Amino acid sequence: MNADASTKRPGGRSTRVRDAVHSAAIALVSERGADQVTLPAVAQRAGVNSSTLYRRWGTVAALLADIARHRGDAGAPPLVGNLRADLENQAVWTLAELSRPGGIAFFRAEVAPDIDERHDGLRECLRRVSERFRPVLDTARERGDAPPSLQQVLDRIIAPLYFRVVFSIPGTDEAYVRELVAGFIDGAPREP
Repeated sequence: MNADASTKRPGGRSTRVRDAVHSAAIALVSERGADQVTLPAVAQRAGVNSSTLYRRWGTVAALLADIARHRGDAGAPPLVGNLRADLENQAVWTLAELSRPGGIAFFRAEVAPDIDERHDGLRECLRRVSERFRPVLDTARERGDAPPSLQQVLDRIIAPLYFRVVFSIPGTDEAYVRELVAGFIDGAPREP
C-alpha cells in the first residue's frame, strides 16, 4: 500500500515513541521528583516496552538530558528592542524554566556522574544558554548600543541564577532577576 506524501505522518514511529517517552518522563518528574522516576515507570506511562528505553537511553539521567536538549527554547520571549528589557525577559524566562517542576532535574541530568558525559552536558547547556542571550546582545549592537559581552552576561546574570536555583536559595524570584539585571546594566563595563 503506497501512502500519498500528504497522508504520511511526519517523524515516523521513532519520533512518536520519543515524544511519548519525553511526555511521560516530564509528567513523572513533575509528579514524583526525578529521584523517584525509573525507566520502567516511564515506559509504562508512555505505553512502550521498557527495553526500548534501556536500548535508546540506558539510564534515567540520559533520558532527562535528552529531554533537556530537545526542549530547546520553546516559549522563549521575543526581543522587544531594549537591552535591559530583553536581558530581563530572557533571564526571567530562564529562571522560570529552571524553577518549574522538574526543571532543575533536567539540568542536573545533564551534569551526569560520568566525567566525560558531565563535560559534554555542561558544554551543551552552556551552548544553549549562550544562544538564548547572544541575539539580545547582537540586536543591541546592531542598534548602535554598546552591550556587555556574552561572557559578562553569563558571569553576572546566568551563573547567579543557576547557583541560586541549584542550592534552593530563598528569594530567587522574578524581582531578584530584575534587580540582578538592573545592577548589572547600571554598573557593567561595556565591550570595547
